[in-house]
Amino acid sequence: MNSSNDALKQSHWPKIVLGSTSPFRRTLLEKLRIDFEVDSPDIDERQQTGESPEALVMRLATEKAQGVAERHPEALVIGSDQVACIGSQILGKPGNRENAIKQLAMASGNKVTFFTGLCLLNSASGNSQVICEPFTVYFRKLSLQQIERYLDAEEPYNCAGSFKSEGLGIALFSRLEGDDPNSLIGLPLIRLISFLEKEGICIP
Repeated sequence: MNSSNDALKQSHWPKIVLGSTSPFRRTLLEKLRIDFEVDSPDIDERQQTGESPEALVMRLATEKAQGVAERHPEALVIGSDQVACIGSQILGKPGNRENAIKQLAMASGNKVTFFTGLCLLNSASGNSQVICEPFTVYFRKLSLQQIERYLDAEEPYNCAGSFKSEGLGIALFSRLEGDDPNSLIGLPLIRLISFLEKEGICIP
């Protein structure tokens, strides 16, 4: 809960809206100790022909922010999207155990790059800031038994790449490479803080 001083300071800020129903992104944004609302975007998330992963996530982050901004005309709206890639192949959310086993077997001993698109849209001015934040995960060599034990423990079937890095998924990796570990979970907080500062919101 915010202190009275925090509440007074934030009363002068525009409304902040997270354009996502992801519980992971919501938990990440709560780390900044700011008041925000959550609204669900409704867009077509399919990749366009010839579209790179980087272009895809920036476009979808922007479209999510724009869709939510229509319902919040005086707000700062945060849109975000993420894909995981092995080489040029995009790994979607596995959806079930069989697909998750295939994804983790493919990732074993390999590197997976996560591209996270971030958009901060000022719905009053129309100004938007958009970036793609990469983060690379190097996987250990994993046996089928290790993969199955991990899936039994966390059931990460709604997570791109078939793991939860904030949980037991950390045991699958040999090393991590990137500027902001929060981007691996789905929201690049370091870049978001910079975007918010350009809109007059200083954190902390």
